[in-house]
Amino acid sequence: MADITIDDDRHGAIDGRDVRVDDLDERVHERRWLILGVLCMSLLIIVMDNTILNVAIPSLITELGATNSQIQWIIDSYVLVFAGLLLTAGSLSDRFGRKGALQIGIVLFGLGSIAAALSATATQLIAARAFMGIGGAMIMPATLSILMDVFRDPKERGRAIAVWAGFSGLGVAVGPMAGGFLLEHFSWHSVFWVNIPLGLAALALGAFVVPTSRDPEQGALDPIGALLSIVALAGLLFGIIEGPADGWTHGPVLAGFAIGGAASVAFIVWELRTAHPMLDMAVFRNARFSAASGTITLVFFAMFGSLFLMTQYWQLVHGYSPLEAGVRLLPQAVTMMLVAPMSARLVERLGTKRVVLTGLVLITTGLGLLSFIEPATPYVVVISFLVVMSAGMGMTMAPATESVMGSLPREKAGVGSAINDTTRQVGGALGVAIIGSAVSSVYRDSVSATAGRFGLDATADAAAQSSLGAAQRIGIGLGARSEEFLAAVDRSFVDAMSFGLRVSLVVIAAAAVMVWRYLPARAVGSDAADAAVARPGAVSAPGGSPASVGAAAPAGARYATSAEPTP
Repeated sequence: MADITIDDDRHGAIDGRDVRVDDLDERVHERRWLILGVLCMSLLIIVMDNTILNVAIPSLITELGATNSQIQWIIDSYVLVFAGLLLTAGSLSDRFGRKGALQIGIVLFGLGSIAAALSATATQLIAARAFMGIGGAMIMPATLSILMDVFRDPKERGRAIAVWAGFSGLGVAVGPMAGGFLLEHFSWHSVFWVNIPLGLAALALGAFVVPTSRDPEQGALDPIGALLSIVALAGLLFGIIEGPADGWTHGPVLAGFAIGGAASVAFIVWELRTAHPMLDMAVFRNARFSAASGTITLVFFAMFGSLFLMTQYWQLVHGYSPLEAGVRLLPQAVTMMLVAPMSARLVERLGTKRVVLTGLVLITTGLGLLSFIEPATPYVVVISFLVVMSAGMGMTMAPATESVMGSLPREKAGVGSAINDTTRQVGGALGVAIIGSAVSSVYRDSVSATAGRFGLDATADAAAQSSLGAAQRIGIGLGARSEEFLAAVDRSFVDAMSFGLRVSLVVIAAAAVMVWRYLPARAVGSDAADAAVARPGAVSAPGGSPASVGAAAPAGARYATSAEPTP
């Protein structure tokens, strides 16, 4: 039996080796599922807000007189600030406290929402959305890092992350429906006002329910690393966002990629050399972490790319209103909500690799089926294909997220959550940009030939090539040939969409190969150590290995982690 000593400062020794006992208040443990509910509510606010805004775009064009460029920046100003600050916000939450970061983020997001609702010009709205991005960057990583601290048992943590992932998917689907309902009864301002009661509820509940936590081993701040990460992510995302609209060889786009690329290299070099890195680059040597992060990036690439296409398919080809389209997406959201929590139990039985691979096969199947739909394919058929894809995403995202977070020491949960969120943002932005560009290219070539057959002039031809919505407006004015032209441009869009969906399919297939090759079958590293000590009286030594089972521990010491846990 090991010789164990523990003092009142939560430090001790096992056979002469230093250890640290990490207490979790019994009351926190008892209300952990209530805490999860508050965290999911906080997450839902920012996820739902982004999808609600897309529905309000026509109203913004009409009432604010926003140009296409301004509309793009109303959406993208938030994305740039949000993604650019994620790593910095996650690191600061680890250092100064995750509950504080969450609550400050909710307050900032609420203030930004009020400013957005009161905006009188598109420029004001762009600025307000950028400010909301600061709050969002503090909220999202804080929710997952607090979850990691509260749920110490790897099995329960996997189930909690699955619920968290399910709510993330729910927000994507509920947003358009909620936005459609609000716009049918109120003005566009309502899509921002709705954030206030939700934010106040999350703020009040969080103040009393959510515990505070931070990294006990606090090194010096890394302001240079933080600055480089912000410049790198903002530069790369600027290029990705602007590329499809302005052209990939446009000067500002190339400048964005150049600045982002140079800052990325400088960030890596700096983090490898500094004594107190914001992000320990050694974590990428962990196959579980890297394979799971890559999988999340590629799945979000396919998900955002396909969502971008299917939204236009429902509203422009089938003619559904935003509310009608949102309601019809409910089966997809419900499927993800049901499957994501189930995935955690499947992982317990079958292992991470098998569950994630099965999910990727389902996503590939759904995308393949969707790539064969026609303009007149019935709703029931299309939604059944989307349900297959949604089931695959539910089975993939939660285990992959748990693999990322479980690969890191709990003390670095804020940075780990920020990495997880950054991969989602970068993957989603790449999906919309690359798949959108590919679809636009195929669509333009097809519509150009159609315009020639119908004798459109150069101006009308260019407008028809710009988007399906513009082509449909032109078609309405063609008199007797209107129906034929509309059918032709609908067919052009669906053919181009099929090409884009097949690009997504190839990306998911690549993700499956990566998972098969690199993702461990079951948890290794920090999860394995947590599993051994996630019970009363267990204490771990440096390196994460359990020192004793059932050894004496001070009152309230439910869990222990090593002073220097190994990823």
